[in-house]
Amino acid sequence: METVKMSGSAQRLKMHGVRKRFGATIALDGVDLSVDSGEVLALVGENGAGKSTLMKVLSGAYKADEGQMWLDGAAYRPRHPQDARRAGVAMIYQELALAPHLSVMENIFLGIEPTAGPLMKWPDIRRKATAAMERVGCGHISVEWPVSRLSPAERQLVEIARAVAVDCRVLVLDEPTSSLTGRDVPNLFRLVKQLRQDGHAIIYISHFLEEVKELSDRFTVLRDGRSVGGGPTAEATAGQIVAMMVGRTVEDLYPRSKRKPGETILSLKGMGGRKKPVEASLELHRGEVLGIAGLVGAGRTELVRSLFGLDPVRCGDIRIGVYEGAAKPAERWKQKVGMVSEDRKSEGLALNLSIEENMTLAGLPAFLSPASLRKQSQRWIGRLAVRCRGPGQEIGKLSGGNQQKIAIARLLQQEVDVLLLDEPTRGIDVSSKAQIYQLIDELACAGRAVLIVSSYLPELLGVCDRVAVMCKGKLGEARSVAQTNEHQIMIEATGAGGMA
Repeated sequence: METVKMSGSAQRLKMHGVRKRFGATIALDGVDLSVDSGEVLALVGENGAGKSTLMKVLSGAYKADEGQMWLDGAAYRPRHPQDARRAGVAMIYQELALAPHLSVMENIFLGIEPTAGPLMKWPDIRRKATAAMERVGCGHISVEWPVSRLSPAERQLVEIARAVAVDCRVLVLDEPTSSLTGRDVPNLFRLVKQLRQDGHAIIYISHFLEEVKELSDRFTVLRDGRSVGGGPTAEATAGQIVAMMVGRTVEDLYPRSKRKPGETILSLKGMGGRKKPVEASLELHRGEVLGIAGLVGAGRTELVRSLFGLDPVRCGDIRIGVYEGAAKPAERWKQKVGMVSEDRKSEGLALNLSIEENMTLAGLPAFLSPASLRKQSQRWIGRLAVRCRGPGQEIGKLSGGNQQKIAIARLLQQEVDVLLLDEPTRGIDVSSKAQIYQLIDELACAGRAVLIVSSYLPELLGVCDRVAVMCKGKLGEARSVAQTNEHQIMIEATGAGGMA
């Protein structure tokens, strides 16, 4: 890798005028970015704004068409990711890049193993890996354990230990809390702050502006492949950051029109699944948005899956409108109940099919002609402001936010009365979240009933009328959002409310 000293630079990393094109698509159009040692820079923007492409240029996965980069004052031109890693640039993606069958120490030094001729220097690997794990607060984990034995949070710390082990100068964290539980997030935040104190330059990518405000010193906003703003985080409000991201003012992220809950349309009494939920009772009314909170593994997803017929129901009473008892998904659709899965890529959408083909997955009438189907799909594309080339575009080519809009549109096309939404805004940008929140508000005002499972408490408190908390498979009593708060919800979710 070429190294040419650039005089007068006090920055750890500087990127200037970076451009990248894929065919006719301009992904990056002259982006500027800088971060100092001992600083956390938040990189924010909507899905498709260019954040991932820019970081892949930085990490050596892509080669920029134009532009320059400097690392500690020296010209930086990585030829591939290993080149970048050796230079001290570590990229930790949202989808962790670990080999589960290998040990912790093998993963930490994978691709850059210390060797003596053809032989691995295992004592050095073990010693350096142990030191790296201790630095990230995981000295209790044996470096000889296979990564498959570790929790998602521990695997993420192994990734960070990989960066620490090679004395990284720039650490990029891409949506690092997306797969963490509420208990793990504070530990990650403490580690990020410690790494900053140790002099690392950190680029932090997140859709959660609360995290951006808490952790970062400065922020940079990308929109449509361009740098459109930034500055000291403490001097900007969340609303100002969102306005830069979307190019307009978002008046209210959580719209709440005057709702009038009507008759009970969904009733559960003592419902239990195969293992979870252990016991769940609730009532959901027309014109109401009811939230289900709880820690990962508490049984929230199992609740909606059992209710929709994807998982078996072991016991209890279920009533949906005039229908009673458990049912298969095909019957639930006929009963005007629709579900959006938390895992849209694996079971929520057929990513290799087009938008209009995905609209038929719920079983649209056989007599619907291709022309009529395309017209209906185009209607939802327009109503939900889906960014795409048209109904025939492969849905896997869309951003996460636009994919989620189509998943919800499929329910609306079926004119369902009850919407079961499991983590409906996970991994999507602020603008798409705002549009989905607005849609949920409109649906409730139109008399639809919405049940939302979410790990993001500000979302539940902002969108829902009532919130019930699930702990160890048992669902608590639903309370008005006016009568609870994040602190109280976490007490109930962790079971601390019953402790002395």
